[in-house]
Amino acid sequence: MNIEWLYTPCQSLDTAAHSAAQARQMQLTKPPGALGELENLATRLAAMQGTERPAVDAVWITVFAGDHGVAAEGVSAFPQSVTGEMVRNFARGGAAISVLARALGADLEVINLGTVNDPYDAANVTHLRLGLGTANFIVEAAMTPAQCAVALRAGRDSAARAKQAGAQLYVGGEMGIGNSTAAAALACALLNETPQHLAGPGTGLDRAGVGHKIKVIQRALTLHADHLADPSEALRRLGGFEIAALAGAYLACAKTGLPILVDGFISSAAALAAERLCPGTAQWFMYAHSSAEPGHTRILTALDAKPLLNLGMRLGEGSGAAMAVPLLRLACALHNGMATFAEAAVSTKC
Repeated sequence: MNIEWLYTPCQSLDTAAHSAAQARQMQLTKPPGALGELENLATRLAAMQGTERPAVDAVWITVFAGDHGVAAEGVSAFPQSVTGEMVRNFARGGAAISVLARALGADLEVINLGTVNDPYDAANVTHLRLGLGTANFIVEAAMTPAQCAVALRAGRDSAARAKQAGAQLYVGGEMGIGNSTAAAALACALLNETPQHLAGPGTGLDRAGVGHKIKVIQRALTLHADHLADPSEALRRLGGFEIAALAGAYLACAKTGLPILVDGFISSAAALAAERLCPGTAQWFMYAHSSAEPGHTRILTALDAKPLLNLGMRLGEGSGAAMAVPLLRLACALHNGMATFAEAAVSTKC
């Protein structure tokens, strides 16, 4: 794989801007720490954006779609045709993330990396056609080296477009029937965990379905065991087109200084892969929510993450991250708009 760009250093956070933002927080008309995590959000964004007064008015959302060969093993409650159908739904504005992007005034792009039912006629979609989904990873590697490299670059290019457009925050979403199986398998490899701890219902499997999913993941881990110490090989062998694209986007954002709001289970598995590929990437992450998928907690713990919301969501698409954007905007509004003690002529603490 031609992936040397993955290993170039990430940008450093702006410690001066962080200190200035913290000093401002101490001067605002409230007891120190009274706004809790909202204060930390504002100061973290200040460090990421290199300014004492951060903002998240300009939000960029990319949804990456791709099918998974492992779907042939019956690991999803929905047929594989749903992936292509949902790509059309994104394009027509009927999906949850489409509605949320409009409500937020966010830029939304949809990238189809390769689906079994190719929605080639869907307008407002970028079609990359890396294949009719990945290969079945209980038989062979999910992606060829070339496919994985192109998927990673697709994420990098998306981040570059966001940066060029003046985005202040990047959100990555995903769609792919079978991708909770791929994400769980990848996370097992990266965390040296068992699928019993990380596999969940995904699109709605019952207990027997989850048990079957666990066995499928274990077969994949056994088949590829000799290669999984290398995170790039773990991603190629067990991931998906859209998971690799998300990882590439996160890496590119960290290298160019664009804050990232990570969505749920699948997006967090990609974030973990990005951090393992290039340590330091995670300093550019904020985490939107705690997914109902059981494996998400394990990934969040590994990333030392503090999710902002816990709404029992497990839809994907970037929807949980979109739900958290207003919270970030309000944190910035408080940070930037509140009066200082001096401005308000309010007495400070004795």
